[in-house]
Amino acid sequence: MKARLIAVGERAPAWVAEGFEDYRKRLSHWLPFELVEVAPGLRGRNRDTARAMHDEGGRVLAALPKGALVVTLDGRGRPWSSEQLSQRLEHWRGQGRDLAFMIGGPEGHAPEVLERADESWSLGPATLPHMLVRLVVAEQLYRAAAMLANHPYHRA
Repeated sequence: MKARLIAVGERAPAWVAEGFEDYRKRLSHWLPFELVEVAPGLRGRNRDTARAMHDEGGRVLAALPKGALVVTLDGRGRPWSSEQLSQRLEHWRGQGRDLAFMIGGPEGHAPEVLERADESWSLGPATLPHMLVRLVVAEQLYRAAAMLANHPYHRA
């Protein structure tokens, strides 16, 4: 099983990119994990926001691995504790499918992306910068995999 994080937005700040890469490397022997950045839709004065969301939604869906189980990161999703995420990860492993986690653009996910999702995960009620979400997802997946491997990283 492999996992892919498909994120709208390009060129993360160095501290995000470095942190993400650190957790990606740590996670790699339990769950190969890659980041795919998708160009955001054009926004600004005299631009149609719905069109921008639709355009980026198409690019997000095009980046999905064939047959992957899709999990959107969305404030309306289910808020999993670290322990619950490890249980989800164990369940997903049992299905034998690749995973795709998706981070939307400034207005969230396009409707067609939400329709394609198998599950939706909320990181909590706070609004987080989308670049920071990349790092949080990588850390939480590492924590979940470490728990399943009885690694001492998670000490709750």
